[in-house]
Amino acid sequence: MTTDYLKKILTARVYDVARETPLELAPNLSQRCRNRIYFKREDIQDVFSFKIRGAYNKMAHLTDAQRKRGVICASAGNHAQGLALSAARLGCRAVIVMPTTTPQLKIEAVKARGGDYVEVLLHGDSYTDAYNHALTLEQEQKLTFVHPFDDPDVIAGQGTIGMEILRQHAGPIHAVFVAIGGGGLISGVAAYIKQIRPDIKIIGVETMDADAMARSLKAGERVTLPDVGLFADGTAVRLVGEETFRLAQQYVDDIILVDTDAICAAIKDVFTDTRSILEPSGALAVAGAKAYIERAALTKNPIENETLITITSGANMNFDRLRFVAERAELGEFREAVFAVTMAEQRGSFKRFCSLIGPRNVTEFNYRISDREQAHVFVGVQIADRGESSALARRFEEHDFRTLDLTHDELAKSHLRHLVGGKSALAKDELLYRFEFPERPGALMRFLDSMAPNWNISLCHYRSQGGDVGRILVGLQVPPEEMDEFARFLATLGYRYWDETQNPVYKLFL
Repeated sequence: MTTDYLKKILTARVYDVARETPLELAPNLSQRCRNRIYFKREDIQDVFSFKIRGAYNKMAHLTDAQRKRGVICASAGNHAQGLALSAARLGCRAVIVMPTTTPQLKIEAVKARGGDYVEVLLHGDSYTDAYNHALTLEQEQKLTFVHPFDDPDVIAGQGTIGMEILRQHAGPIHAVFVAIGGGGLISGVAAYIKQIRPDIKIIGVETMDADAMARSLKAGERVTLPDVGLFADGTAVRLVGEETFRLAQQYVDDIILVDTDAICAAIKDVFTDTRSILEPSGALAVAGAKAYIERAALTKNPIENETLITITSGANMNFDRLRFVAERAELGEFREAVFAVTMAEQRGSFKRFCSLIGPRNVTEFNYRISDREQAHVFVGVQIADRGESSALARRFEEHDFRTLDLTHDELAKSHLRHLVGGKSALAKDELLYRFEFPERPGALMRFLDSMAPNWNISLCHYRSQGGDVGRILVGLQVPPEEMDEFARFLATLGYRYWDETQNPVYKLFL
C-alpha cells in the first residue's frame, strides 16, 4: 500500500519541539547571482539541524507500549541529537550507539540533550559497527529502531519543511535545492511540494565523492558506493534508503554535484548574509544553487530573476575546521587561481613575471631554485571570475613562462602549497600517494604503522585541518620487484587513496 505522504506531512507532530524556521532573502548572494536566493533556516533549530523534525515525528507516532520499552538508533551526528532531545520531551528511554572514535564533544552534546533518558553506548570503530550493534540490541531489548532517513514517519517529519516553504512564499518559485545524504529530507520536501505545486523543480545536491543518489537514479536501482568522502560528513552515505530512492525517482527533477571548494565558498556566502556558520552538509544546497545558475549561464538559457530556495540544513560545525574552510573558500568562489610557473634563472625574470600579473593581488608565492638554467614558482593570484585563470595562464605562456594551472589540482591545494620544494637524488624508486583516513586521536600513528617496514618513507606531509578526515601525502620507496606486494597493501589498507606519481606538479617541485 502506497503511503499518503501529503496526509502524513499535514498531520506530522513536529511543532512540540521544532520551530517554524524563517525563509530569509540573501541580499548579497542574490545580487551577485542575479536571482532571488532564499535560505530556509533549519540551521537555527534548537539542535542546529532539521533532524529533530523526523526523529520526533517518528517517536510521537509510536504506541504507548513502544515508548515504554524505548527506542534505539546508531548515529554520531545530528540524528543522535534530535533523537536525544525528542526522548527527553516524550519521557522515553533512548539508547544511542556511537562508534568508539566519536569525539567526546559530540558524545557530551547528545547526553546534554537527552539527560537521564538517554544512554550512550560506544561500540566499534565505524558507523557500520555501531549500526549493526544497534540492530542486535533492538532485538535483544525489544526496542524500536529510529532510522535516520528510511522511514515514512521520519520522511513526513522532514516534509513539514516543504509545507512551510509554500506557506511562507506564495509567489512563483523556480526551484528548491535540498542536500541529499540518505534521502530523507529531499523525499519529504519533494513529496509535499510536488503534490501541491508540481511546477516547482526539486533539485538535490550531493558532493562529488558521496553521490549515492545520483548514481542510483542513473542506474535505476540503489547503488552502494565503495567509499565516501567525509568532508561533508552529515551526508556521507554509501547507500540511500529504499523508500527515499522510490520517492526520489518519482519527484526529484535533477541532482547537482559540487566539490569541497564550492561548499567552503557557500559557507562563506551564508556567513556574509547572515553571520551564521553552517556545517559543510548544511551549505550543500546553497553550493548547488550557485552551480545550477553557473551551469545554465553556459547554455543559451541562463537563469536570471528567478526565485531559488535553498535549505540551510545544519550548523553543527567543528570550530577547528574553519581554517580549512576559509582557505578553500577563495578557490571555490574562483577568487584565487594557483599556478606552477617555470622561468629562466636570470636577472629580471621575476620582475617581468610580476608585471604580467598586473594589478591583481598575489596571494601566495613560493620559489625554489631548480638548476642553473631555470626556476619553478608556485604562485597564487586573486581573480575576479572562473575564466580569468585560463586567460592568465595563456598570458604567461605567451611571454615564455611555461605554466600549469593548478586551480583544480588537489595535490597542489592540500599539500604542495605547504611544502618546501626540492628534489633529492636519494629518492630512488619513489611513489607518491595521497591518502585520506578518519581523523581521530592517534590516527596518524596508526596510519604510519600500517606501512610495510621495509618501504622507506621519503616524503611526508600531514596538516591537521580540524575535520573528520585527515589528508596525508606520502612518498614511498618501493623496489620494482615489490610492486605486487604494494598493490596488495593498497587493496587491504582500507583508506581512500590517489596515485600522484605522474602528477606534473610532483615532477616540477618535489
